[in-house]
Amino acid sequence: MKDHDGTVKRLSIDCKATVELGESSRRGKTRTQTKACDHDMGSGPKYIPCGILEEDTDTLHIIFGHSHKTSDFMVDNLQDWWNTLAPTEQQTLQLIQIKLDNGPENSGVRTQFLNRLVAFSDHIGTAIQLLYYPPYHSKYNPIERCWGILEQHWNGTLLTDVDTLLGWARTMTWKGNHPVVTVTQKIYETGISLTKQAMKGIEKRLERHPQLPKWDILIHPI
Repeated sequence: MKDHDGTVKRLSIDCKATVELGESSRRGKTRTQTKACDHDMGSGPKYIPCGILEEDTDTLHIIFGHSHKTSDFMVDNLQDWWNTLAPTEQQTLQLIQIKLDNGPENSGVRTQFLNRLVAFSDHIGTAIQLLYYPPYHSKYNPIERCWGILEQHWNGTLLTDVDTLLGWARTMTWKGNHPVVTVTQKIYETGISLTKQAMKGIEKRLERHPQLPKWDILIHPI
C-alpha cells in the first residue's frame, strides 16, 4: 500500500555481489567487438554496488563503492540518498521504513550499523524503522529484483573500466526509470564495533518489537 500524505518513505536496501573490472570481467565473454581474456587473473579493480529503492516512486539509487561493504558504507549511502530529497520532502517525512536482509554488515545486532542509524535519525529528526527478512527469504526484498534487471542488462558486456561500469548501470531501467548512479572512492575500515558498555546507550534508543526483537526495530530521534 502506498503512502499518499508524504509522511512515510519506504526503502529497500541491499548490496550486490562485488563486480571486478578488467579485460577478464564477465567471465571472458562479451557481446561487443571488444576481445575478452578467457582467464581471470584476479587483478582488476573491484566495485561494490549498493542499491536504495524508493518503493512508492520506483526511484532507484545505485552507489558503487571501491572499498569494503561495511556498516559505514551503507549508512553513508543512506545519508547521500537523504541529501537528494527536496527540503520540503525532508520536512514532511515522519518515518523511514527500511527493508533489509540480515547480512553481517547491517543485521539487527550489528553494533556499528545501529550506532550510525541512531545518529542519522537524530541528525535528520526523523524516525527510522528497520524491517528484516528472515534467513533464506532475502530474495523477497524488492531491491533484489533490481539487481536481476541490472545483471540481465549488462550480461555479456566487458566491464573494462569504471566509466563502462557506470555507463551500463545508468542505462538500465527499473519500471521505466533510469537509476541515479554515483560512485565513491572513500576507503572503509572493516571490523569496527562498539564495546558492550557503549552499546548499552545505543540499545536504550532502540524500540525492539517484543515478538521480533531482531527483525523489527524502531528508532526515534531526540
